[in-house]
Amino acid sequence: MTIQIPIWLIILGGIGQIFIALIYPYIRHQVFDWYNDVKQLKPLNQEIAKTYGRYIQGLNFSFGFIAILIPNDLRNGSHLAIALTGLIAAYWVGKVATQIAYYPMYQIPQKIIFMIGSYFMNFLFTLFAVIYTWLLIYNVLNN
Repeated sequence: MTIQIPIWLIILGGIGQIFIALIYPYIRHQVFDWYNDVKQLKPLNQEIAKTYGRYIQGLNFSFGFIAILIPNDLRNGSHLAIALTGLIAAYWVGKVATQIAYYPMYQIPQKIIFMIGSYFMNFLFTLFAVIYTWLLIYNVLNN
């Protein structure tokens, strides 16, 4: 017997992903001074970096939008549900793995708001990885 993922948890994850997409520009600018770093790149590399930043922001927003609008379809066991939850699970598991493997060697500014924000963001990334991995497993078992 598998335990069904509650709709409210999928929607909560969707809201969290949209929050991440909306806060992303603030974090790049205020926490990481990203724009000044990007200005040091050659013009083409600047555009590539900005494009990838927009891809990340767009994916986070899109995944959240999908979760809010069609949460039942994300857990219906269809091939599309397996493919989509697999994609989103891989995205967030990859994000968490990257966060663990590479980001601890870098320092964020030591303001308390940024330190608390760092823990909160890591919690959200892990929550998304768990929700979508759980959805993927649920869909595979109920296919």
